[in-house]
Amino acid sequence: MKKKNNNSGIVYSTNKKYFENNDKTEEKNSDTKDQNLKVWIERKGGGKEVTVIKEFNGTEKEVEELSKFLKTKCATGGSIRDGDILIQGNQRDKIIQLLLQKGYKARKAGG
Repeated sequence: MKKKNNNSGIVYSTNKKYFENNDKTEEKNSDTKDQNLKVWIERKGGGKEVTVIKEFNGTEKEVEELSKFLKTKCATGGSIRDGDILIQGNQRDKIIQLLLQKGYKARKAGG
């Protein structure tokens, strides 16, 4: 038996709050003290190194803000992939110091 969607039949609505509560999970701000971040160095093809910050538990906005902060302080590029923050180059020691200054628990991981 197929379940009927409660939104079936609505093609367009001008009410901005109509879809507000449907299938949304509440996101809460994460506490920096609860974070236990691991900082890895990965080598990509061609011998290029990337610093990866793993196990960040927070909203997408918080991940983007932390990524932007780290890229600015390290004066390099980077991106976000599957919740992990990638920073170009071997910046592990500098990133660990920056994270500790911001109140995160961070440690070296990997080889």
